[in-house]
Amino acid sequence: MDYIRQLEIGTKLSVRTMADELEVSEGTAYKAIKEAESTGLVSTKERIGTVRIQRRSRETMDRLTFGEVVDIVQGELYGGASGLEKTLHKFVIGAMELEAMVRYIDAGSLLIVGNRQGAHRCALEQGAGVLITGGFGTNDDIKRLADELGLPIISSKHDTFTVASMINRAMFDRLIRQKIMLVEDIVTYSRPVETMRLGETKGDYVHLASRVGGTRFPVLDERGRVVGMMTAKDAEGADENQPVEKLMTRSPITAAPNIPIASAAHTMAAEGIDLLPIVDKNRKLLAAISRSEALEAMRYAGKQKESGETFDELISAGFEKKAFEGGESFQYAGRITPQMSGTFGTISEGVLVTLMTQAARGFIRELGKRDYVIESMTTYFVRPIQLESEVVIQPTLLEMSRKSAKLEIELKDPGGVAAKALLAAQLIDPY
Repeated sequence: MDYIRQLEIGTKLSVRTMADELEVSEGTAYKAIKEAESTGLVSTKERIGTVRIQRRSRETMDRLTFGEVVDIVQGELYGGASGLEKTLHKFVIGAMELEAMVRYIDAGSLLIVGNRQGAHRCALEQGAGVLITGGFGTNDDIKRLADELGLPIISSKHDTFTVASMINRAMFDRLIRQKIMLVEDIVTYSRPVETMRLGETKGDYVHLASRVGGTRFPVLDERGRVVGMMTAKDAEGADENQPVEKLMTRSPITAAPNIPIASAAHTMAAEGIDLLPIVDKNRKLLAAISRSEALEAMRYAGKQKESGETFDELISAGFEKKAFEGGESFQYAGRITPQMSGTFGTISEGVLVTLMTQAARGFIRELGKRDYVIESMTTYFVRPIQLESEVVIQPTLLEMSRKSAKLEIELKDPGGVAAKALLAAQLIDPY
């Protein structure tokens, strides 16, 4: 891995060359390349091979690389392979005369144009990449120029409008993903995790617990993999010299670093655990997250404005909050649009659940200035709801404590009650 990190960006790697230079087996070199690929140090592209790349942080994920554009538009690379990892800052659609087009092309941009070889050359000379639409190619001189300048020239079978739509959709998706808080965004890999090892005893557990003030510790094998979890309940009543492998809970619940914080918080709430080990694909321990850290992160995320067009936002966009029963409660009113339809021309079941959970979230936020993680939802009455119907969603609080809430959610259309559900949620600290 150290060998791979010191390579210059753009260097091609091969298993055989790496094995020869480091005097290791090809199997070892292959495993290192795969691990480097999973951590973002290298990238493998069809017809190009494995290349050392610059690892990108989530803060720069709103910038596409030329290589990602190739994948998005299902394109074919004609030249400039060494520039695939360069990021681009703007797209220019070449639907004008060449003299007018030049004013909009600069270094780091991508010209989207058809079979206009003069425009291809002009874009490369200005430091821009080229995306040729309609399945056309270009001549050998322009391909050689692309290789010399390290600027990709790409061909896609789709037309200009379709290509622009595909790239636009990919940018929207990336913006949404960037706003989703992941476990890796809050854990500190450099912070040591208090652990136990196979072969240690209950006495070691008691000493560790008294030293750090905790009661739950991952148990690691000789290769650093999480094989168990040692807790106060496991140690209760055991002899001081009893080894932890006889006491620990085997095959403990773990999580990957790239899962959303909401998923980690839900797992800990559902399983009743206060510490979640974060592991790689080989179950090697990377870090650990506590239940309080996960809930605090969700509390912070709840304050942030949403970006991008998620389905939840699109579904609930047309619904308004209205006061109900003298202002002590409220309800949501809106119309069932054709986009919400399911297979048989009535409202989709998924849309119905989304509307009811969104109403519950708004109710809890209004009532206690809190957000929540759903623990369970039971829909115990549903009948078909026609499109274009005006509906009202009424959340009613059944029970609320410092940590949890239970609500009944009722949806009415012009024909009366159309759906009822019970929702149980774990509350996040007030924001």
